[in-house]
Amino acid sequence: MSSVATSLNRNQRNTFIASFLGWTLDAFDFFLVSLTATEIAKEFHLGVTAILLTVTLTLAMRPLGALIFGLLAERFGRRTPLMIDILLYSALELLTAFSPNYITFLVLRILFGIGMGGEWGLGSSLAMESLPTRSRGLYSGILQQGYAFGYLLAALAYGILFPIIGWRGLFIVGALPALLVVYIRLSVTESEVWAQRQESLRSRGIGMWQSIWKAIKSHGLVFLYVIFLMTAFNSLSHGTQDNLPTFLKAQLHFSPGQASTITIISNIGAIIGGTLFGAFSQSWGRRRAIIIASILGIIMIPLWTGLIQIPLVGTAVSLSIGAFLLQFMVQGAWGIIPAHLNELSPTDVRGTFPGFAYQLGNLFASWIVFIEGVTANALGTEKLPNYQLALAYFSLGAFLAVIIFTAVGREAREADFLRHDDETERVELAETGETSPA
Repeated sequence: MSSVATSLNRNQRNTFIASFLGWTLDAFDFFLVSLTATEIAKEFHLGVTAILLTVTLTLAMRPLGALIFGLLAERFGRRTPLMIDILLYSALELLTAFSPNYITFLVLRILFGIGMGGEWGLGSSLAMESLPTRSRGLYSGILQQGYAFGYLLAALAYGILFPIIGWRGLFIVGALPALLVVYIRLSVTESEVWAQRQESLRSRGIGMWQSIWKAIKSHGLVFLYVIFLMTAFNSLSHGTQDNLPTFLKAQLHFSPGQASTITIISNIGAIIGGTLFGAFSQSWGRRRAIIIASILGIIMIPLWTGLIQIPLVGTAVSLSIGAFLLQFMVQGAWGIIPAHLNELSPTDVRGTFPGFAYQLGNLFASWIVFIEGVTANALGTEKLPNYQLALAYFSLGAFLAVIIFTAVGREAREADFLRHDDETERVELAETGETSPA
């Protein structure tokens, strides 16, 4: 693993850092709503479920952002659309800080979903296309944990800054990702894979829309499969992350500081688990590593939700250990996804396919946060919602769905990103009446 970790040249390292930070800061901005949901609801004189609805709508809009910026990435490369996307979500985060009422807040979070939806596909394709093949597993794990690292930073900011600057001040801090554009502009070059594909398309006389259609036509079942897979994965991550602070504060009556600390601990586990399982997937295989992490995750659910407790350590410590172990496994499975999706993607649409499929999964899973809140109210009393059981039920179902969809799929570990896709080529030859060369 050490040789893989030092295998990047300067350009590859700069590209990976930019992609990682883009995803980290995107997640930082997103999770500020989850962390401050109770406080925002109080200021707008609403129930917490109304604020959780904005989280749901943010997630629901991410496919539109993935599609828009994915198409821009196919036409103009990965680098410039990535810079535009970061500026967009940073500006919307800043405007959120000045929301005069709930409706304005709701609209801004919907628009933020478009910006958030564009980042992952752009960053992951740019990073994965620049990395050596043998390094994909490890750096896939690290890249995906930008999400957990962003959550960790948001939790730190909430615990340290919220008592001083309030929720609106946190959203002003959330505009800082715009500075990342300067780094990308000065240090990151365009994807060589994209440049070579453009040259190949021109030599074959194929336009962008034509290449996209042919890729979809030849890989329709793969695309549908990945959407189902990512629906399961997004149900797992959002079902175990987004309502955790609400569970701790609304049901267990933990202080903001305690909720922040447990959230930080859980994300440390996520970062370690995602990195390790991503690296292991290079030798174990993508699917096997995902399934192992998911099975172990199911075992951690009772400890994470407090249905069982470690003797003699107290509720807060027991929940902290459970949160660490559960997110170790959740993000252990997730750490494989950037490499797995980019390897399954047709070469001609790698700017669009992984991100759009990922975010469509987000769309179909977007209601889980809201439904968990409704279920918690139904399982609890009028004054004390039961997030404990709601989180346990939904996380179990999500883990099982991830295992099933992963097991029935395929993988393309070690795929050559520079090689023209065989299935797409067969479609082209069939349309022109030509035959494949021997």
